[in-house]
Amino acid sequence: MRTVTPGMWDHEHETTDVWPGRNWPLGSSWTPEATNFAVYAPQATRVWVCLFDDDGVEHRVELLEQSLGVWHSAIPAVPVGTAYGYRADGPWLPSEGLRFNAAKLLLDPYGQAVCGQLASHPAVFGYLTDAPTQRSELDSAPYVPRSVVVHDSFDWGGEVPLRRRWRDTVIYELHVKGMTALHDRVPEELRGTYAGLATPAVTDYLRDLGITAVELLPVHQFVSEPALAARGLVNYWGYNSINFFSPHNAYSASGDRGQQVTEFKQMVKAFHDAGLEVILDVVYNHTAEAGPLGPTLSFRGLDDLGYYQRVVDADGRPQRPDTYWDVTGCGNTVDATHTQSLRMILDSLRYWVNEMHVDGFRFDLMSALTRTNQTVDMGSHLLTAIGQDPVLRHVKLIAEPWDTSMDGYRVGEFPPPWVEWNDQFRDTMRDFWGGQSRGIRTVATRLAGSSDLYADDGRSPYASVNFVTAHDGFTLRDLVSYERKHNEANGEHNADGSDNNRSWNCGVEGETDDQRVVALRRRQARNLMTTLCLSAGVPMLTAGDERGRTQRGNNNPYGQDNETSWIDWRPDDAWLDVYEHTKTALRLRREHPALRQRHWFEGRPAIRGGAKDLAWLHPQGREMSTEDWYDESIRVVGMFVSGNPLRSPGPRGEQLHDKSFVVWLNSEPEPVEVTFPENQWVQEGEIVLSTDTDNPPGTLVTAGQTVRLQGCSGVVVRQT
Repeated sequence: MRTVTPGMWDHEHETTDVWPGRNWPLGSSWTPEATNFAVYAPQATRVWVCLFDDDGVEHRVELLEQSLGVWHSAIPAVPVGTAYGYRADGPWLPSEGLRFNAAKLLLDPYGQAVCGQLASHPAVFGYLTDAPTQRSELDSAPYVPRSVVVHDSFDWGGEVPLRRRWRDTVIYELHVKGMTALHDRVPEELRGTYAGLATPAVTDYLRDLGITAVELLPVHQFVSEPALAARGLVNYWGYNSINFFSPHNAYSASGDRGQQVTEFKQMVKAFHDAGLEVILDVVYNHTAEAGPLGPTLSFRGLDDLGYYQRVVDADGRPQRPDTYWDVTGCGNTVDATHTQSLRMILDSLRYWVNEMHVDGFRFDLMSALTRTNQTVDMGSHLLTAIGQDPVLRHVKLIAEPWDTSMDGYRVGEFPPPWVEWNDQFRDTMRDFWGGQSRGIRTVATRLAGSSDLYADDGRSPYASVNFVTAHDGFTLRDLVSYERKHNEANGEHNADGSDNNRSWNCGVEGETDDQRVVALRRRQARNLMTTLCLSAGVPMLTAGDERGRTQRGNNNPYGQDNETSWIDWRPDDAWLDVYEHTKTALRLRREHPALRQRHWFEGRPAIRGGAKDLAWLHPQGREMSTEDWYDESIRVVGMFVSGNPLRSPGPRGEQLHDKSFVVWLNSEPEPVEVTFPENQWVQEGEIVLSTDTDNPPGTLVTAGQTVRLQGCSGVVVRQT
């Protein structure tokens, strides 16, 4: 046992006991006897853990042991909830990628909770703002968040994972705060928090709609970019992580001294009790420390060379250690080939599964993490490690299969068990309903699961996560109301956000009192929901789209933590017809396995003498010919799906039977006559979903009958 006199922790004694401790696990590990602190900083010369008492007074204790690059010691009698950070000293040689600065208080990369917020002040930067090569001696402690010693013994009550199959999954992408900030049926003190999400007002709503999994926008502790804060805005979406183990403290209704951990677990349990899985949108590809001139908050002050990728030569050696390699658009790219960075990502993922009981992850800009010598590699360290991990390989894994580089676009290439955001589904369906598609060849491929992207490597249709909107871009309502982005409120002169919206305003830009335009917009929104909910693959809805949420044409409100981004739960402006339509479409999907099949359609009978499992229909009532597929003037899709029998067997190998369906989709602005084909398998059907007021649900149709579809409308017919 050693004693250290500077920076006394115990006011009642003249010394502080410091034990050697151990170099694992990383982070702070509390016991009633002592708390072990372990942090990776292989090139540091000295490291201190800085403990803060209830008055905010800092007490520095030097970590006296180092092994395998990890500095560690154990300190007796540290209370749970204690705020702490690290200081690391060592060479200040930015030209060599060494940026040690003991004046900067650093978050623990493995800390399980964070208290406080980042303030805008020159002290948060490791260098002098007017001389970037010189080290700043300003103390950053008053201006940066701090890690928290956590000990949480939450009782999960014997809960087991839901393990819902992909083909039975419907995802709802939501923002923790935006979902409830304006919700009148959530107690006011809980709005915008994990506890608010856990209320029946939310879980009952989602379950009633037909959702099976929520995908939470980033909940890892994040901070706002200094440039954004300078414009009086905050990072609302959260794609600026600074810690990968801590639930974001601003979403906690109960406190930020570890209470956020318990509150997050209570939220997960409430979702699970409601039959809803929890998927986290995770941002491991970069950190909030940005480029070399960004703030020093954690990783940069501990092992700058290890955590961040540099530009390399042909042999993989850094060309300029002071220059980051950036394919994230955020100033840095985490080096997932480095042993400690890779370990941290894997440890974080396992922590959220084992300790927080989440059910899966959506990886932001996943291509950036697959790089080997900065080339996209589907056999990369991270993909290989996750694929063989006994915990991670069985959770839901969703890749955003691109980054900001040209070579990073890899839709259709990620290996099993990964599924992918399919932006080609989004673009195809937007073009089709916006009257911009050339023929229906690609439309049909997307409706049937995008076999061109996923069938060649043995994956199933559910490898495609289908969406028509996401947090990034127009909402569904804005997609049919604006042809141009309107991002002036972001303070970037409307230069930010995508110009490739593939939108159609239905004749008027923005909100209007013209009821004909409004009716067309609502019909288009329902059309898009029809194709989203009933296409092969996994549908993902964006929160509020089913209610007509609008951002007033802003397609990049990442800094708008206000009513621009929050869901308006008032009924007076809600598109309740879209809500009811979406709910019905998801119910049809849930009740009929013919509409969510695991196997690819083959265009031939599942049994001898039966109907084809899938047939594409010409408006004249015949099957599409080769010439039809290349006819760019056709903008009507007819799709027959046989349910008698299904190609996929039941759980005991039994043959399954379901109703058969015919779907007609007319993207022409004018009415079109379509003929239901003469056949020996389906003689009569009932319209069960419709955006055509002339052919409402309940209408009966027979084989050989011709039906006049309104412009921009569709019907779904179920065999009777």
